[in-house]
Amino acid sequence: MSDEIMNTKEVAKYLDIHEKQVYALIKAGRIPATRITGKWIFPRKLVDEWIESTAREGLSQAREKSGKIAGALLAAGSNDPVLDILQTFVRKACPDLYLFSANTGSLNGLAALNDGHTDIAWSHLLDPESGRYNIPYLSNCLPAMKAVVVNLFHRDIGFIVAPENPYRIKWFDDLAKKGLRFINRQGGSGTRVLLDHHLGKRGLSPDRISGYDREVYTHFEVGLSILSDEADTGMATAAVAKLLGLSFVPITRESFDMVLDQSTFFQKGVQALMNVIHSGEFRKIVEKLGGYDFRDSGKILYPAN
Repeated sequence: MSDEIMNTKEVAKYLDIHEKQVYALIKAGRIPATRITGKWIFPRKLVDEWIESTAREGLSQAREKSGKIAGALLAAGSNDPVLDILQTFVRKACPDLYLFSANTGSLNGLAALNDGHTDIAWSHLLDPESGRYNIPYLSNCLPAMKAVVVNLFHRDIGFIVAPENPYRIKWFDDLAKKGLRFINRQGGSGTRVLLDHHLGKRGLSPDRISGYDREVYTHFEVGLSILSDEADTGMATAAVAKLLGLSFVPITRESFDMVLDQSTFFQKGVQALMNVIHSGEFRKIVEKLGGYDFRDSGKILYPAN
């Protein structure tokens, strides 16, 4: 079947659910599907749009519910393994604080922040013209907000490959190699923005990359796709490569930041989070993963002093 069209079995695997659950979603009218010659088919593009729409809906519902939970703090946007560690440390340091985080991608995180669906956006969006991260996007993505941008850490991002790099991947041009299977991050993610920038810079059409349209939502999913031999390479952090025993080809070290409104910045929950990222215990654990730099951690990058 075409990569653009999936059958019931393929969409179940794509969504990581049981095939029976797919039929339940069809019956409830909750997933885009068409019946042709007695079989259900699912256009991949419509399924991806449905996933994004469901994520936005979930954020809205979480926003409504969290208002009933004292001390709740919502975050949305980019993904990084360190965020799970951060949540654990914040919970230990401040037991009455509940930090909820959704993997929506950097651009959708900023959109959720602008729409009032979240308190914090995690972001690592590169602006190709200035070479700066996140700040150049504020005027368009958060037009009416008095935004604060705080660095959490710098991290190494690159190509994750099987041990010993069998395809000898060195740079973006190698993604077009014959037989190479790529696994991509979703549109709107900072990683996708970085990829598309480099492809455009080299005049390399996405059509030449097998798997460009196969999208996942987290760095771990990229790594697991390679570990399970469903793909040969994808872009993710050095930490994920190390945790999964895979090889890593560095691309750049990027700024991973927290974006929020000035009024939110002074809330107790955010200050507790800031205390955690400054703590030696937290940094010691993260540094063991490798590929992280805390030289600017906790620094207010915008507005400039």
